[in-house]
Amino acid sequence: MNTIASEINRNELERVSQMQKARQYFVLLKPRLSFLVAFSAGFGYLLGVESNWAWLNFFGLMLGGFLITGASVIINQILEKDLDRLMRRTARRPLPAQTLTVSEASNYALWVGLLGFVLLMVFTNLLTALLALFSVFLYGFIYTPLKRMGPIAVIVGAIPGALPPVLGWVAATGKLGFEAFILFTLQFVWQFPHFWAIAWVADEDYQRAGFRLLPSQGGTNFNSAFQIFLSALFLIPAGWMPYQLGLTGWASAWVATLAAVLFCLPALYLLKTKSRKTALQIMFASFLYLPIIQIAFLWDKL
Repeated sequence: MNTIASEINRNELERVSQMQKARQYFVLLKPRLSFLVAFSAGFGYLLGVESNWAWLNFFGLMLGGFLITGASVIINQILEKDLDRLMRRTARRPLPAQTLTVSEASNYALWVGLLGFVLLMVFTNLLTALLALFSVFLYGFIYTPLKRMGPIAVIVGAIPGALPPVLGWVAATGKLGFEAFILFTLQFVWQFPHFWAIAWVADEDYQRAGFRLLPSQGGTNFNSAFQIFLSALFLIPAGWMPYQLGLTGWASAWVATLAAVLFCLPALYLLKTKSRKTALQIMFASFLYLPIIQIAFLWDKL
């Protein structure tokens, strides 16, 4: 009986260990970030597609986008594992916490990225898949090492960050065009107040790792606050571009304007307070701004 009980306990422990391992693999994908990227790609697809569209292609794009983004962030975590160990907010990630090995993460990134690429090839088109591959390279191997060199990293990182709606548009239309450039520009402009607000909130942690992402060499000072506010202001004219091009109607342009003005308010307040609390408000505003205007554009198109 004792032998049977020991065997049951061993099997149970093994099962729990496997479940914990699977959870660590899922955490490595940064699912919330990967889902937001897939959401933006879906937005670009629905905006670009005509009246007849295929659910299978749409979900292939979403899943492929989710996985290829997951591959990007895994590469980022592999390259920054030693730096992540220095920061409070990242020290418990699978690699710095050593719940997964670099070899396991590398193999996982390869297979996840390959599956995402194949899904995009099968359910969208070659151009979409190649743009996604370019995004992985730029984020994983260019943006990541630049984070310790200065604010230039934010400009480089804003490019793959602005590509998801372009991927969706190309998946729907099969081509790049001025419309794709407009979608890229809108999300590219949004990256700056978004990234810099995060950099302000995480400044203490970032300094431990040697990351220098705020626009001013002085860090959390008036100059950085002013550039965050200025970048947020650019969202006001950027929100009118889809209407000017005829992609959407005037109603969504006004929604985008209102959302941008509300986004600018905490950015303006940061000039006065220069506080982490206000930067946190900007960060949360940036998370709300993008899905609000994307839903407004889609609703207006319908």
